[in-house]
Amino acid sequence: MIAKLVEQLLKELGEDAQREGLAKTPERVEKALRYLTSGYQTNVADVLNGALFVEQYDEMVVVKDVDFFSLCEHHLLPFFGKAHVAYMPDKKILGLSKIPRLVEMFSRRLQVQERLTTQIAGTLNEALQPKGVAVVVEAIHLCMLMRGVEKQNSKAVTSAMLGSFRSSPETRAEFMELIKSGRGLVI
Repeated sequence: MIAKLVEQLLKELGEDAQREGLAKTPERVEKALRYLTSGYQTNVADVLNGALFVEQYDEMVVVKDVDFFSLCEHHLLPFFGKAHVAYMPDKKILGLSKIPRLVEMFSRRLQVQERLTTQIAGTLNEALQPKGVAVVVEAIHLCMLMRGVEKQNSKAVTSAMLGSFRSSPETRAEFMELIKSGRGLVI
């Protein structure tokens, strides 16, 4: 069905949908859109997959620089960037690979960056019931670069701070310092 709609769209744009370069485009676009919106076929329970563990760890857990790609729901153009996620455990920790998987699930839906940020934070908060959750998302939006204001060097930054990250300036500052630092693995 999507392929037929894309074929009609090409015709509406003044193209010959049957010419050599476009003949298979409707099917390719359908396949791409199904992949780029595959987050609708996934749910939190499947992503977390029982990877919650009781552990007496009460320091900050940070997973930073999680690459993501999404589609802006306003123009169906890509936006992409990095998510930085942290939580302060309260008797439960989460398998570390689940955080990038959660980012992936929500980013593979038609999105706005603000909702993406709060969905990640809210889901972790609900699943873990930690002392706090922090999420910062930095992204480049092609809808701002290719059309509209056409500002090539603009980046959008959104945050969601819950619990101790909202109530404690020190905790928030530590998180912000950790995600901006160039400290990384040297391999």
